[in-house]
Amino acid sequence: MATSSPPPSSPPSPAPATTISDLNEDSIGHCATNLTLRDVCNLAMSSTALKRLAYSDSVWHHLFKDRWHRELAGGSGTSAAREVYISRHNDLQQFKFIDPLVINFRTHASKPFNHLLLHQNNVIFAQGSGAGVINFDDHQKGAEEFVHTIHKARITCMRLFSLGEQNLVVTSSCDHSIRLWGKDSSLRCLRGHNGPVLSLSNELLGDDGSKVLASGGEDGTVRLWSLSSSGKRGQRALKATLHGHEKPVNLISVSGHKTSLLVTISRDSKVRVWDTTTSSSVRSSCCVGTTSVPGAPINMKCHESLVYVASGSTVTAVDLRTMQRVITAAVHQPKLYSFGIAPSKSLICTGSDGRAMLWDIRRNQELLKPKPIAELDGHSGPVTNLHMDSYKIVTGGPDDAYVNIWEVGTGEKTNSLLCCSHEVDNGISGCDAMAVDGCRIITAGNCNRWGVLTYRDFNNATSPVTKLENEPPTSKFWDSQSDDNNDDD
Repeated sequence: MATSSPPPSSPPSPAPATTISDLNEDSIGHCATNLTLRDVCNLAMSSTALKRLAYSDSVWHHLFKDRWHRELAGGSGTSAAREVYISRHNDLQQFKFIDPLVINFRTHASKPFNHLLLHQNNVIFAQGSGAGVINFDDHQKGAEEFVHTIHKARITCMRLFSLGEQNLVVTSSCDHSIRLWGKDSSLRCLRGHNGPVLSLSNELLGDDGSKVLASGGEDGTVRLWSLSSSGKRGQRALKATLHGHEKPVNLISVSGHKTSLLVTISRDSKVRVWDTTTSSSVRSSCCVGTTSVPGAPINMKCHESLVYVASGSTVTAVDLRTMQRVITAAVHQPKLYSFGIAPSKSLICTGSDGRAMLWDIRRNQELLKPKPIAELDGHSGPVTNLHMDSYKIVTGGPDDAYVNIWEVGTGEKTNSLLCCSHEVDNGISGCDAMAVDGCRIITAGNCNRWGVLTYRDFNNATSPVTKLENEPPTSKFWDSQSDDNNDDD
């Protein structure tokens, strides 16, 4: 007689799912070893439960150690570690320390520095008709800078673009040419302008990888170049020549809201906007908007659909969709020399003789006459070099041996740095040029027959600046900003 087989057993019930919000703080801290600061910030914005986990001390202890390679001293409170991390991060960004890593470089040419770039481990500079690259690692090994005498006349503009894995430096010159070069050699020469080339676009045009560069010339034309085309001397690289300006084209920028739009300003203060997708033939015009600004053009910055133009003694905002002047954001008499903007803070800064001014764009929209919120005093001569980001303002000029640093929200002075460190400071004329990248800064000047570059890295600094009691105030803050101005990055 056959025996019946037992009925099949039912599968075990699955264990209840565990989500990240079920983990305890120690487990979250262990997971944080695989997270970056951006990951943690994104986690905090996902939900209330994840925000609590992202704010836990164990996560920020790990981030602190990973960033600065030392342990964070214990603190009380659920967000103590996060607050310490953010405080140190902000202080480093504002150069509030006296012990940065300092490296001095000397160049053989005694000509003033026209342009200066700081990118990763490289310093790129231009003096007269020559340009050079200094690599920090090579310098530590005793290698000298690599200098190109690549143009036959003064370099007028210098840009750095990333093309895939390659970094490409582009220079324009009074010798009518544009050159593309890397660390080892000059790669290409582009010719087409009938006179000195005065300006290069701050970015490449388009968002489809087409790699198009724009240039402006003394001949009043704007020319578009394909950096991906072949041809050593650029005959095949010239995509279009845009006519419309009657005077030399001094400034070029790609718009912030549409990467195919190009904004140009000529010496007679005429502003033109070009749609570079509507034309591909030589000697064609694709101008889609025009306006003018008061005074000689100095600089411009595009943000979203606006372009802020510093000219004469004013900063004017123009809406690129309507070409209407929507606000006079600053009036700095008698003359502007430099200009910067921190869009996330709705703040701009202007440099003039002996001082800089800080302006709130939103406040000045409601005023007939713009008023500054802070006056940054303390320079000798014109403030021709000005950097501004969401943390700090850095100012300097050719007649002042010092570069000053200010908090962007209040205008409070946080530090003052010699353009060239005291070991080589002998007959320094002032600050010819500077470049700032986060917690790093490089300044350029001349010492007797030498060109001197001083690099400072504050990333691992530990000794804070102490304000002297008898130090005179250098910033006049006219009015406290309202709480709605405190938007963090």
